[in-house]
Amino acid sequence: MTVVEAAIFDLDGILIRSESIWAATRERFTREHGGSWDEDTPRRMIGMSSTEWSAFIHDELGVEMAAPEISTAVVERMAEVYRRELPLIDGATDAVRRLAADWPLGLASSANRPLIELVLDLAGIAELFAAVISSEEVARGKPAPDVYLEAAAMLGVAPAAAVVIEDSTNGIRAGKAAGMAVIAIPDPDAPPAKDALEAADAVLDGIGELTADVVRGVVV
Repeated sequence: MTVVEAAIFDLDGILIRSESIWAATRERFTREHGGSWDEDTPRRMIGMSSTEWSAFIHDELGVEMAAPEISTAVVERMAEVYRRELPLIDGATDAVRRLAADWPLGLASSANRPLIELVLDLAGIAELFAAVISSEEVARGKPAPDVYLEAAAMLGVAPAAAVVIEDSTNGIRAGKAAGMAVIAIPDPDAPPAKDALEAADAVLDGIGELTADVVRGVVV
């Protein structure tokens, strides 16, 4: 029987309700800089690393600014929003503290590192995470497993001994591709695909249901 040795959180959709903010910010930026945007664009970018989505805005949506400059500009706008009012999900910090009492925690996010660190600082939980990794720091973004494998390596645990807490289609797929058990907490604003949800080892209605017993129950 495998014993849980670490828990790894996603950020957007798990700790903060931010997908709609990301979508609105990218859309506004794209339109202001002469790019195209349609209703399916936000879905296509979910799970992309900053390197990937900024290149997408340049290559596919027609913004002429260089991809690194796009990323920096959008992140600055997101940080302004977070500083005004952090969109924390009710119960998120309590859940982090519950799990931190039992295991070292990692955070593996598609968000840019400056935003990750800003959120954790504003939420007062930065010290609870032993490993923090952005998908911009690995070769591939979600649904590739890279960011979760790197988080496990930073924590010094085997993938099979880590449990992922995710909300999105690409996030769930990334956790499973990494060989980890996945607890899905679907984001009502961007619910995961049915097949991804069925692949999760447990599905919760909200992060308030996330306890140490639930985490232990998904590893066999």
